[in-house]
Amino acid sequence: MPRYVGPLFVRATTQALLAARDAGAGEWSGSLDLGLSQGTALLQAEAWQWRDVRYPYPPSLKDRTIYYWDGDEFVSAARFSGSLIKLVPTEWGAPTFEIDGIKMLPTSKQSPFEDARRKVALIEPRGKRVLDTCGGLGYFAACCLQAGAARIDSFEKNADVLWLRTLNPWSPDAEDPANEGRLQLRHADVSLAISQVADASIDAALHDPPRFGIAGELYSQVFYDHLARVLRRGGRLFHYTGSPNKLTTGRDVPREVARRLEKAGFKPQLALDGVLALRR
Repeated sequence: MPRYVGPLFVRATTQALLAARDAGAGEWSGSLDLGLSQGTALLQAEAWQWRDVRYPYPPSLKDRTIYYWDGDEFVSAARFSGSLIKLVPTEWGAPTFEIDGIKMLPTSKQSPFEDARRKVALIEPRGKRVLDTCGGLGYFAACCLQAGAARIDSFEKNADVLWLRTLNPWSPDAEDPANEGRLQLRHADVSLAISQVADASIDAALHDPPRFGIAGELYSQVFYDHLARVLRRGGRLFHYTGSPNKLTTGRDVPREVARRLEKAGFKPQLALDGVLALRR
C-alpha cells in the first residue's frame, strides 16, 4: 500500500494553526507529522499551504483522534470492518492504536516507541535475523532497524492495522530504499505462517500478541514449540504479556507463559512487562 505523505492533525494542532491565522500571522511553524519533524505552513484567510499543497482549514476536531486528508476533507484515521481500529494520539508524539476501544500499546509512562526500544534492546538485534511475530504499527521493527539488525521478518494479520501503518509516519516503510531490504513485512497470520519458517533460521524474536482472550493460539504450547524450533540455540526471545490483574482475572499470565516456554526448550525470566527467554 502507498504511504500517506499529507498532513496529520490532532485537536491541539488545529487550535494552534487557527490561532496563528486569527492573529494575522502569515505562517505557522510546528509539526504536522505527530511530532516526528517540524515544518512551516503558509497561512491565508481561507486556506493554508504545506509542502506546495493548499488545504482548507480543518473543522473543529474531536479529542483523542488523528485526522488525515483523504483528498476531499480531513477524516479520522479509523476503519470499521468487524472491529473499530483507530490510530490514537499520545502526549509523546508517536501514536498508539486501539481495537474496539482497547489500547494495544502501553503509553502511560513513556512513548510507545521508546517502550519498544527498551524491549528490543533485550534481544540485542545488531547483525541478527529477527522474527517479529505481530508487527502492529511496526515500532519493534523500526527499533531493530535503528539498532542494526541484519533482517527483520515481520508478520501482521490485520489488513486495517497495515493500513494504519501507511498513515503513521513513525511506522517503518518496508519499501524505503534506506532500509536496504532489511525489513520484510508480510500480511499473514504468524500462528500459521511460522510452520514455513526453517528450523534454527532465526537469531532472535519479538512476540507481542494481542491479549489472551483475543488470540489464545499465540500463547499455546504448539506456538511456543514452533518458536523454539525456528530459533537457534542461544537465541533470545522477548514475549510481551502485560500485567493483567491477578485479583480480577485469577491468572498469572506471565508465569503461565514462562512455564510453557520452559517446556518448549527456553530458559525464561520475567523482564519489564513480559518474559525474556533464552533458547537452550
